[in-house]
Amino acid sequence: MTSATPLRVLSIATLFPDAARPNFGLFVERSLRALAAQPGIDLTVVAPIGLPPFPLSLHKRYRALRDLPLTEQWGPLAVHRPRFTLIPRYGARLNPAGVARAVLSAVGDRMFDVVDAQFFYPDGPAAMRVARRLGLPFSAKARGADISHFGHAPATRDMVVQSGREAAGLLAVSDAMRRDMAAIGIDPAKVAVHYTGIDTARFHPGDRTAARAALGLGDAPAILTVGALIPRKGQALVIEALPALPGINYWLAGSGEEEGRYRALADRLGVADRVRLLGPVANADLPQLYRAADVVAMPSVSEGLANAWVEALACGTPIVISNAGGAAELVTAPVAGRIVERSPEALAQAVRSILAAPPSPADVAASLGGRFDWDRNGRELADHLRRCAGR
Repeated sequence: MTSATPLRVLSIATLFPDAARPNFGLFVERSLRALAAQPGIDLTVVAPIGLPPFPLSLHKRYRALRDLPLTEQWGPLAVHRPRFTLIPRYGARLNPAGVARAVLSAVGDRMFDVVDAQFFYPDGPAAMRVARRLGLPFSAKARGADISHFGHAPATRDMVVQSGREAAGLLAVSDAMRRDMAAIGIDPAKVAVHYTGIDTARFHPGDRTAARAALGLGDAPAILTVGALIPRKGQALVIEALPALPGINYWLAGSGEEEGRYRALADRLGVADRVRLLGPVANADLPQLYRAADVVAMPSVSEGLANAWVEALACGTPIVISNAGGAAELVTAPVAGRIVERSPEALAQAVRSILAAPPSPADVAASLGGRFDWDRNGRELADHLRRCAGR
């Protein structure tokens, strides 16, 4: 094989946007776009769709997924969307085998040089099965819950560790994630840190007053959280901090199982008039929302390196986050924000500190230091996969 021969990459991505879930796995899609744009890369993307067995698959919540095409052009990427059987809540240990079968059925007898898993579970163990069948090396990338949850859960831990051991090379979204992988028995020498990218043409500082006016969100100081309304993200702690932050509003962008509990909590604490649940926010609208906020607060239990952290900083808004994942790799100076304990008191103190001396949005954005760039992300991913393939 000569250096001019394209590297044929089979990328497995169970996190990937579709018409039914346009915000789902956008960071994976953007990374694969960046990879496909690199010279000498021939990329095939398979984004398997999990559906429960009949008759559960007829439920209205799955209708939009059932109607997705098996193959489509998604921007510059040709994407295959084969189906696999998903057992809701209880079938996580079965998913890698189902994903692998779906991938193999989608690619037929096509030839590849390397298999790429864009999420460590179930994509990693699925890639291991596909690679074994095709006699190829494979890589897997760790992003967060795929290690913090599936790397510890009894039903899935062994598969995560085994795929880490068999992989030709591994990636992690942060150095902290790399250490978490080592803690469950994956060789850290095999793991390269691969930071996400940011589209600075969209995510950049702007005028906060103008952003608020455009969104109709009023003039009062505001805290923002972007993420699913689930216990792990810690929005309840921010609501509990509001009584100590008079006159400050709280905006929650996202949806999820905790919405009712968060509304009830705000009512009980007497802060419901300052809590605004915005529901899911389209990615195209996020930059303006980040610019409108004074502080982005995300006291998560666990993260890899949250895209929302990077996006907020790129828009010039400081962050208040827990010491989760790669937090210390982002908040490297007070201008970027604060890393705090997961308590309402610590959150309130950090927010007050930032509002007392707000940093310049340009200085906040500059704290990223050019580390988060999609072209760089694509180049590094291409180089990594070439190494895995012995190229």
